[in-house]
Amino acid sequence: MVRYLFDTNVISDYLSESFGGEELQLLENIIDQVPNMSIITKIELLCWRHDSRVEKIIRNFAKDSEVININDKIVELCVQIRKNKKIKTPDAIIAATAIATNSVLLTNNEKDFHGIKRLKVLNPHKLRKTKAKT
Repeated sequence: MVRYLFDTNVISDYLSESFGGEELQLLENIIDQVPNMSIITKIELLCWRHDSRVEKIIRNFAKDSEVININDKIVELCVQIRKNKKIKTPDAIIAATAIATNSVLLTNNEKDFHGIKRLKVLNPHKLRKTKAKT
């Protein structure tokens, strides 16, 4: 079974109902299995400023997810990524988390993650055009 790691932008698009068809079905299947996210994604989600109704939805989504904390393996992978590519530390941690957990990173921000060795990326908005690429 393929394991997926949600990037913040995909959760945002999902919660704002920006997906349809095949993309929505994939995300709902993944969410039904328990969504996975980096601790960085959880922090980013909880920092959003919304009304209390939307904040409750976000908190429930985070509570129902498996949140992967930073460990020594993720730190080492993050360091390797940052030494080889100009990338922000939070994005490097998310990429390292996906690699460490052998997950496909679900993101709409392919550009920032392009060229990271061993990282598998899937943009749900392009699902009909492409499958996971490395």
